[in-house]
Amino acid sequence: MKYRATFIAGAAVGYVLGTKAGRERYEQIKRTSRRVAENPTVQEAAGVVRAKGEELAGAAKDRAGDLATNARDRVPDQIGDRIPGGRRVPAEYRDPRSESLR
Repeated sequence: MKYRATFIAGAAVGYVLGTKAGRERYEQIKRTSRRVAENPTVQEAAGVVRAKGEELAGAAKDRAGDLATNARDRVPDQIGDRIPGGRRVPAEYRDPRSESLR
């Protein structure tokens, strides 16, 4: 969706800058875009989209934090199992740097 909106905006800008219809067509497009932007329905929809985006961003941030915490606990064991000689450190040893990450 993000790329589609960017493409449409780019196409509109390209059309406005490249049009041969002249200043009159440019002014017409400008008036129409201003009218659409000032429309209360459009502003309300933009507010709903903005709120939903903030909600999703917060949820994604929380989920990423949970995944990072779980990965920190799991990954060293998984890597040690796959690397030859990766289990040289005694199991009771805990890297002090990992405590600062929590």
